[in-house]
Parts: sequence; C-alpha cells; structure tokens
Amino acid sequence: MKHLAAYLLIALAGNETPSADDVKGVLSSVGVDADEERLQKLISELEGKDINELIAQGTEKLASVPSGGAGAAAAPAAGGAGEAAPAEKKEEEPAEESDDDMGLGLFD
Repeated sequence: MKHLAAYLLIALAGNETPSADDVKGVLSSVGVDADEERLQKLISELEGKDINELIAQGTEKLASVPSGGAGAAAAPAAGGAGEAAPAEKKEEEPAEESDDDMGLGLFD
C-alpha cells in the first residue's frame, strides 16, 4: 500500500509515469524502505496505463458493491401483534478523541 500511495503522490504531482527510483525517493524521504519485489510488481502492473482511467474504473466497480442497511424489516411472528414495537433509541455518548495515532503512520 505504501508503494501505491507514493506512486499516486508522484502522479498527482505531474509525473504520469513514475519509475521505481521515483517511488523509492518518496518513501526514503519519510524514512521508509521500499520492498523491491512489490515495487517492481506495482511498476510492471501500471506500466502503460493511465492512472486517472484506472481510478475511474475502480470507482465504477465500488459503486456496484452493496453497502449499508440491514434490508427489509422483519415480519412479525405468526400470532403476534400486527405492528412491530418501535426500536428503542439509545443515546450514544460521543467517542473520546485521541491524538494518539496508535503507532500507525501513513507509510507503515
């Protein structure tokens, strides 16, 4: 993931075809070593492809993935009341915010 993030940063900066050395440079600037095998696989997979087009295709695929909701409401049991009892609303306490990043970094 760190290799892809660096690749996308370089592409966003205007270099449409980042090289492995470009990606290594970005990663080393934040103190992260590149995994040579993964980096070469990424570069070979993206070679000759327009990154903006790939992102658009990925967005279309994600749009078709169902997400959310529990679906239709459950029907009342046979012989039960005709209407389901309203769900109780619980007051949710706001989660405490923390400045601790739990040891995770952008390129970890």
